[in-house]
Amino acid sequence: PLSMMELSRQVGLNEYTLRQGFRYQFGTTEFGYFRACRMEQAQHLLCDRGLRIADVAERVGYASPSRFCHAFKRHTDLTPSDYRRQFKA
Repeated sequence: PLSMMELSRQVGLNEYTLRQGFRYQFGTTEFGYFRACRMEQAQHLLCDRGLRIADVAERVGYASPSRFCHAFKRHTDLTPSDYRRQFKA
């Protein structure tokens, strides 16, 4: 993936202007947007009962299942296990 500096060079804007435009357009930082996309993907993957939570964590880019669980709970107010139980596929 491109860094914001590389992206800003490609689109011909300085990094500050690009970040401000991103926040204006999406209502969050680029990191917040990326994290929300990862959590949305994790929610879909958790519906697959054939995947362990550690597998889901790895697929969405977390090296540590415990860090994934912490981030998921911060995002959804549910642990991955609770989410899986509540939203059965």
